[in-house]
Amino acid sequence: MSKISVIGAGSVGATVANDLMIQGVASEIVLVDINQKKAIGEALDIYQGAPFCSPAIVRPGEYADVSGSDIVVITCGLARKPGMTRLDLAQVNVNIIKDVAANVVQYAPDSIYIIVSNPVDILTYVFHKISGIPEHQIIGTGTILDTSRLQSTLAKRFHISPKNVHAHVYGEHGDSQFVPWSLAHIANDHINEYSKSSPDRDRIKWDENYAEVEEFVKRSGAQIIENKGATFFAVAMSVCHICKCIFADAGTAMTVSTMMHGEYGVDDVCLSTLALVDRNGVRGKILNPLTDEEVSKLRASADKIKSVIGQIAF
Repeated sequence: MSKISVIGAGSVGATVANDLMIQGVASEIVLVDINQKKAIGEALDIYQGAPFCSPAIVRPGEYADVSGSDIVVITCGLARKPGMTRLDLAQVNVNIIKDVAANVVQYAPDSIYIIVSNPVDILTYVFHKISGIPEHQIIGTGTILDTSRLQSTLAKRFHISPKNVHAHVYGEHGDSQFVPWSLAHIANDHINEYSKSSPDRDRIKWDENYAEVEEFVKRSGAQIIENKGATFFAVAMSVCHICKCIFADAGTAMTVSTMMHGEYGVDDVCLSTLALVDRNGVRGKILNPLTDEEVSKLRASADKIKSVIGQIAF
């Protein structure tokens, strides 16, 4: 038996619950929302597809119903609007997550918490400071979606499966994020060498245009919001991936937002580097060697997040 509770039944939360159901990740899924009618409707709609999926119970609930959850996913908060940065959301959503933490932690002190709401690095940091939950049980989705966007666009350019692209986005889930290109590999070759060994070398068009790729990744969320009003499909898939990796217990490397304790000279802030995730949550960080320039970018990203933390009340 596995139980996952999702706090927030908006577009992201409901899609997370639906994906968990479709993929058979949990045997019980609880949806909690301040708008109880919304949670009831979403849970009923999702559960009525149960005959087509792995057996699972999907039900609405209140905070007390998260008791016994293996994982609690927090998606509630004000959504980003067109033209709004993730950091614009900071104080409003900090206030919301403070209220959620005060209500949910008492019922689920042993759960692994996945923070999805934006600005995710700041909210993950605040949750660390106010919840009393051990650090290894707190995971911010961080740049896992940005990394997926990076891998998928590189896969197109190199005519290869995204699973063979090992490149990641570090730092803030926002404008100060960056790609440590020194670590980027495709099918065991560094990204700048792969075309020489690939059978598709005549089709590959790669001129080391790092800035163009990074700008595409940074702009993807805003572009989706401009066109359809919100992002929720890919982020929900990334949350399901984290949940599956937790239950698999193998130790999976992923760029999630965790508390920093001096790694790369960064301390007392949450941002994304590669970390190992297993059944206990965050097993630890993978300290890949970065170039001096990449370390500077990571520190600059940390400073940007800290500057916002210094302006909010929590």
